[in-house]
Amino acid sequence: MYAREANYSRYYCQYLRREKKVRTGRRLLALTLAATIISSVAAIVEEIPKLSAWTAADDIETINEAVITADELLQDMSAEESAVVKTVIEDALEIKTIAAKETPLIFVDAGHGGEDEGCAREGVQEKVINLEIAKLVQSRLEELGYEVVMAREDDTYIAKEDRVVAANQTQADIYVSIHQNASEINDASGIEVWYDGADTSRDNKRLAQLMWQQVMISTGTDMRELRGNADFHVTGNTTMPACLIECGFLSNTDERLKLNTPEYQEQIAAGIVQGIEYYFYPKTMYLTFDDGPSEENTARVLDILKERGIKATFFLIGENVRNHPEMAQRIVAEGHTIGIHCDNHDYDKVYESVESYIQDFETARQTVYEVTGVDTKLFRFPGGSINAYNKGVSDEIIEKMTEMGYIYFDWNASMEDAVKDPDPETLIANGLSSTLGRKKVVMLAHDVVYSTGICLERMLDGLPEYEMKPLSEEVTPIQFNK
Repeated sequence: MYAREANYSRYYCQYLRREKKVRTGRRLLALTLAATIISSVAAIVEEIPKLSAWTAADDIETINEAVITADELLQDMSAEESAVVKTVIEDALEIKTIAAKETPLIFVDAGHGGEDEGCAREGVQEKVINLEIAKLVQSRLEELGYEVVMAREDDTYIAKEDRVVAANQTQADIYVSIHQNASEINDASGIEVWYDGADTSRDNKRLAQLMWQQVMISTGTDMRELRGNADFHVTGNTTMPACLIECGFLSNTDERLKLNTPEYQEQIAAGIVQGIEYYFYPKTMYLTFDDGPSEENTARVLDILKERGIKATFFLIGENVRNHPEMAQRIVAEGHTIGIHCDNHDYDKVYESVESYIQDFETARQTVYEVTGVDTKLFRFPGGSINAYNKGVSDEIIEKMTEMGYIYFDWNASMEDAVKDPDPETLIANGLSSTLGRKKVVMLAHDVVYSTGICLERMLDGLPEYEMKPLSEEVTPIQFNK
């Protein structure tokens, strides 16, 4: 398996390079096509950067009309034009979803105030910097359409107990407390984010992860540890998800100078706001696993997904389903999507001809149906839809499979775990880096690989900006040739 899987990596890399190169062009083409189809769709595309600002009922009605009209015209377009306009429709539907939601209420707590100056060095007071950053966060959030309640809006002392009472009474959706740090070690530096990890009834961890991740991106500064052992009153007694961010060390001369500048305060605020945006409006990831099931390794993956409440997609090998029927049944019982990968992972036999591929597929499909009762329409080519083994037959296979009503899914991110002796740290880095910040990601992994199972949790911890979903027939597929 490993030697042959490695042969398709160059096609995958070519796909990534091509996708990156034409991404901007596709966006421009989407705008152009939309303008020629219907002016309202063009208006939607132009407003895509302002997703959360769409709140009025009239806007939702406009989106409805535009999507219906564009969808009706798809049948008269070429495949390339249709693919681009489908992206426009997906964006419009996302705007509609966000517009229909209630406006989130954010409680922003500028730590200290009044006679409580917090830490201070060389005339620079924590309470002042906290309030400056908090006001920037408030302004940015309100521009995006959020409701914001400030713990304090001026240099006033408010007890931490009163801040918590106010947040709970307003029924805020999240609580973000902004502070600065100090240490007797003068060269201590970096940003810390704290949360109450003992309270699993609130989504504290994900909120803190997003603050940590996005402030690191916006500031480019060193990040200290993400701390799940917070015992602060404001993080432990609020009823909503809460975190506390220490934006830097006033005891460090260089960091103090930065923290006292409007430019750096803007960077910190931008990261906090982006973290909040992703908390309420995450991007989408479809986590997919190939080559299973196996007994021990698939079970480990399923345990992790179950604990986290994640539904994924498993592209199964018929031979492995016959060997481990109980594991295939567990995949279905726990609510995951299944698709067909192949019956036997012998590339030479599978891709010998169109007929040999379809025969192998049908054998696997029949096995999966008999074992699980699921007659799936989803499949993934062994090695992806474009690889060294299927160059002469892939187009005809795609045509035949499409005629029979099947949908194939490639991927646009990968752990690159189908190699000999994969290193868990490398797999994590591969998974995180290959997303490239995309709004929609189909992640490739292999549940039969031991190293994948032992590092999966840590990779998922690095992707708090994504909501994990299973694939379905309604999802527009990622395909290498599109």
